Amino acid sequence: MRDVAVVGAGMIDFGELFEQSFDDMAEQAYLNALDDVDKGIESSDIDAAWFGTLDIAENASSGLGLSHPTGLFEMPVTRVENACATGSTAFRSAVEAVRAGSADVALVLGAEKMRDSAGGLIEGASLEQVWRGRGVTMPAFFGLRATRHMEEYGTTREQVAEVSVKNHENGSKYPHAHYRFTCSVDDVVDSPQVTYPLNLYDCCPVTDGAAATVIVSEDVVDEYTDDPVWVAGSGLATDTFERGKDESLAGFPATRQAAEQAYDEADITADDIDVAEVHDCFTITELVTYEDLGFCEKGEGGAFVEGGTLQAPDGDLPFNTDGGGLCNNHPGNRGGMTKIIEAVRQLRGEANDPVQVPDCEVAIAHGTGGSIGTRMGSCTLVLGADR
Repeated sequence: MRDVAVVGAGMIDFGELFEQSFDDMAEQAYLNALDDVDKGIESSDIDAAWFGTLDIAENASSGLGLSHPTGLFEMPVTRVENACATGSTAFRSAVEAVRAGSADVALVLGAEKMRDSAGGLIEGASLEQVWRGRGVTMPAFFGLRATRHMEEYGTTREQVAEVSVKNHENGSKYPHAHYRFTCSVDDVVDSPQVTYPLNLYDCCPVTDGAAATVIVSEDVVDEYTDDPVWVAGSGLATDTFERGKDESLAGFPATRQAAEQAYDEADITADDIDVAEVHDCFTITELVTYEDLGFCEKGEGGAFVEGGTLQAPDGDLPFNTDGGGLCNNHPGNRGGMTKIIEAVRQLRGEANDPVQVPDCEVAIAHGTGGSIGTRMGSCTLVLGADR
């Protein structure tokens, strides 16, 4: 099995991009990723591609959703869907193929038109409406899990709000972010209620956007860059509350399983990680993920986020240095591509100056699809500046 490195990473600005088509967004993200390869790359160098999207519109319903905007025909293109872990799962699938020798150079592209397409309308209303037809929204599902965590572990409303304060502080400094404003704990707690106990500033925006990475095998990495970011480990798992496990009601069992796989493959522990880019569709999502990724004990996520300890750049362990889903962006592949790109930039020392973590050597990018305590799929990636 060969080592695999990221040599190119590009994205577009996220937001309500009514003036851009799906193909417009995907094309620009692809071109930005190619431009990021410091020794240059030709489209003809790419052996295979992976395409992550939840969009069900005709232009994105197969691998052609990647081929049309990029011009990459007559090669294997695999479309991947895994809810909000879609991007990270597509990336992991590409890495495994390159490791195994079926490609030397691969493209991974994620795109989502959330604001003005059929797929976006379904995702924005609620995936659960589609799955179960009961009219339950995603904020309601996550709100229920927030109250469970608060009841079971004594987590306070103010501690949950600290996640939003941190991410908005980071996002206010990030040039691609959808929202670029700061807020206080009181601002979060006093913002309009969406579903108890989650208010407006506890919830991610619904955005359009696209992002892409180029990965290569160790055999050809020197042709493309002198500064690769290596994929040290990955994990992928699924779980559901229907298995009857009490622990799932206030956490992500699949996240724990995926993290264990990734840490074992990379031969690290959570203590070795310098920066973490994790899924945060709601504030409670990130708080619970602290625990399930092994950064603190179960029930201690509220205390873990207090006091600026997770703030970029100088906190003990900076989380979501690009602002995360809460203010940067949340298309359907949110759990993956932009998390990976921010981790790559941190490891290269090329992140936005106000949030660049000093001496960053090991980063984690994590996506969770589904909902706390219902049905979920999680993908964890460990990236390193060195092999």
